[in-house]
Amino acid sequence: MARTQKPSAVRALFPLENRLGMLSLLAGKPNGALFPFHALRFDVPDAMDPSTTRTLTVDPSLLAEGLQYSLVDGLPPFVEWLTSFQEREHCRERNEGWRVSSTVGSQDALHKAFSVLIDPGDCVIAEQPCFPGAISLFQMVGAEMIAAQMDHHGVITSSLRTLLENWPSEKPKPKCFYTVPFGGNPSGVTTSLDRRLEVLKLARQHNFLILEDDPYYYLYFGSTPRPPSYFSLEASSGEVGRVLRFDSFSKVLAAGMRVGFVTGPWAIINALDVYTGKTNLQASTLVHSMVLTLLREWGYEGFKSHVARVAAFYKQRRDTFEAAMRRHLSGLAEWSTPEAGMFVWFKLLLGEKQDMDTVELIGTKACAANVLALPGTVFFADSRQTPYVRASFSLLEEQYIDEALRRLRMVILAEREAPQQ
Repeated sequence: MARTQKPSAVRALFPLENRLGMLSLLAGKPNGALFPFHALRFDVPDAMDPSTTRTLTVDPSLLAEGLQYSLVDGLPPFVEWLTSFQEREHCRERNEGWRVSSTVGSQDALHKAFSVLIDPGDCVIAEQPCFPGAISLFQMVGAEMIAAQMDHHGVITSSLRTLLENWPSEKPKPKCFYTVPFGGNPSGVTTSLDRRLEVLKLARQHNFLILEDDPYYYLYFGSTPRPPSYFSLEASSGEVGRVLRFDSFSKVLAAGMRVGFVTGPWAIINALDVYTGKTNLQASTLVHSMVLTLLREWGYEGFKSHVARVAAFYKQRRDTFEAAMRRHLSGLAEWSTPEAGMFVWFKLLLGEKQDMDTVELIGTKACAANVLALPGTVFFADSRQTPYVRASFSLLEEQYIDEALRRLRMVILAEREAPQQ
C-alpha cells in the first residue's frame, strides 16, 4: 500500500513556510490571533521531589505553535526532543537512517504501520497470546497471522527457527514479527536478552521486520538489569533498519493525552507520515506543547526519576496482587511472576474440567460475583477455548485486591465442585 501513496500536496510544502523571506499564500490555516487561548498553565510534581508542586507555563510562542496546524510528524521541537531522547535511551545515533514521528497514542501508530506495510494475504508472525488490539488490526488489513509460542522467557526462538526453516517454498515468508517485549499484554512476560538476540539473528536470516510494540518499557521492575530494546540491540548486530519501535507516554504521563511515537527507518516513517497526512493530518500539537514544557522542566534525568517511581508503584501492586493469589488461588491456578507491566496471566486448574473455556466462568459467573477479569480467548486470533485469564493489578486499591481474589476463589471452587455437563 505504501508504494501507491503520495504526500499531501499542501502539507508537503509546510516546511518551506519557514524559509527566510518566504511569503506564504499556501495553506488554509486559521488566523491564530483569533484563537481564544492566551495562556496555558498546569501544576506538576517536581521530578526529584514529588512532594513539591511546581506551576509551569507554556511559552507563548510554543503555545501559539501548538494551537496551529503543524507538520505531519508533530510539533518540531517536540519531535526533536523525542529524537534526542531515543538517541540517549537506546544508544543510537540519528545518522543511522532512522527518525521519529509522533502519533495519537501507540495504537494509532500500529494501525498506520500495519496499513502501509502489509497487503491482504501477507503473512505475519505474532506472539501467542497476543494483544487483541494488534489482532484486530492484522485482521483489518487482511494479514494471515502465524502464532509464535511463548514461555516465561518470551518467544520460544527454537520453535520460531523451526517454523521459518520449514516454511513452504511456494509461499512468501512473513513480512514481520510482532512482539510486546516488556510486560507483554496479556502474558506479563519480559523477553530475555538471549531470545532478543536470537530474534534479531532470525530477522536477518529470513528478511523480516521486528515490530517492537513497547508501551510497558518504562514499567520494568525486574530484579535483574533491564534488557536492551530491539532498537538498541540492532545497532550492535551488524545491520540496522529491521526494527520499527512503538512507544507511548500513556502509561507514565496520562493515557487521555494520547501521546505516542514511532521510531524506525526513514522510508517506513515517511510512509506512515503520508498516511497520517491523508487521515488525521497530525497528532495534537497543543498536547505536544504541554508535554514538551514538562519534559524541558524535568530534563532527561527528571523524566527517568519519574518513571522509576511509576515502575516502583506497579512493582508494589504486583507484589500485593501475587501475595493475594498465593493466599487464595494456590492449587487453583498457575502463573509466572511478571517483571514489567500491569498484568498477570494465569491458568485455572479446574480438575476434571481442565480443558474448559473461561468465557462463561469469568465472563458470566465471576461477573455475577462482582469481580471482573478477562477470559483468555480474546488474546488468540482463532478465538480458541482456553483455561487462561488475564487480570490487571493497575487500578484496584490494595485493600480490595484480596477481596477480589477471594471472590474469584469461591467462583472457581464452585465450578470445580459442580457436576460435569
